[in-house]
Amino acid sequence: MRRALLLLLALALPGACTLRSDVATNRLDESAPELETAAIAAGVIPDPANTDLSGLYARDTDRLCVVPSRNGFAIGIFVDYGDQQLCSATGTVRKSGESLSVVLARAPGCAFDARFEGDRIVLPGALPQECASLCSGRASMAALDVRQLSDSVSEARTMRDAKGRLLCNGDE
Repeated sequence: MRRALLLLLALALPGACTLRSDVATNRLDESAPELETAAIAAGVIPDPANTDLSGLYARDTDRLCVVPSRNGFAIGIFVDYGDQQLCSATGTVRKSGESLSVVLARAPGCAFDARFEGDRIVLPGALPQECASLCSGRASMAALDVRQLSDSVSEARTMRDAKGRLLCNGDE
């Protein structure tokens, strides 16, 4: 009798767990926008639509700066893998809610949309082929994911690449 009860439980529990997992997933998917809205309202996460883009962003040796300019915002990107494997770029960026339209100078045709999440900027995983000329060796700006270190425009203006060039002077 005891073995039969254990066997019955062993067969019933995995099915119950699977059912519960599916129900929980469906509930989470339906409420995700509400959770984000509530988190923004509570100040837990910044509202990308109402957050200033300006500042200095970084992750490990990757850096990105954004400063106001005559044509919206100037952007500078510096990626350093070491051993002369790096990327250095300047350009312009326009913000529309969470979407960023980036156009990089010195590489005609290097334009793409990135994502702004209030305190984080994420570049797409695949960039136009024209952007490759801004990098050396195996370095790439694709999938760059950086968090805001500072919202200071003056600090962002001081970001330099490996050759000492200022990347966010805002004069573009």
